[in-house]
Amino acid sequence: MNKVMKIFVVSIIVLSLSAFVFNRQSEAATSHKVSYGETYWKIAKGFGIRINSLMTANHQKPLYAGETITLPNSPISLSDKKLLYRLVHAEAVGELYAGKVAVATVVLNRVQSSLFPNTVSGVIYQISGGHYAFTPVQDGRINEPADAESKKAVNEALALMGKSSGSLYFYNPATSSSAWILSRPVTVKIGHHVFAK
Repeated sequence: MNKVMKIFVVSIIVLSLSAFVFNRQSEAATSHKVSYGETYWKIAKGFGIRINSLMTANHQKPLYAGETITLPNSPISLSDKKLLYRLVHAEAVGELYAGKVAVATVVLNRVQSSLFPNTVSGVIYQISGGHYAFTPVQDGRINEPADAESKKAVNEALALMGKSSGSLYFYNPATSSSAWILSRPVTVKIGHHVFAK
């Protein structure tokens, strides 16, 4: 009986480790077979990886249908990507697609800025002055599932990472009462949101 129990325990451990390894591999693809008509841009925004990293990993060579190319890891973890999907959905529901990409870009710009936490979850859950930085975290809308367009927008923002106008903030001028946010230099206006540095 003791021997059977040991075999059972070892089997459980092996299965657990296998599941962990499998899950880690599913988070970051390592290769991709190019389909007809695919470009570096389409692949980068489809997988949510930086276009510059994708091109560098493949020595900027031309792409041909049927060939296998290397995919670098996404610049953020899968759990952070899912969190960002939900934030974009909550913050930009009903906004233009470009506005959703811009909201995701603000979070990614904050991750890269020394003024903010250095992870997506750190930025999204940051508390400043006793309030969450993003209203959907405060009111619970962050927990609502993201739609397909929000996911696509996040992947596009990841593909463009490092190529934006540097927006660190966004607000709706019709509802914002903060004199400080209204004083920030505007980078772009998209739909109901104003983006600023």
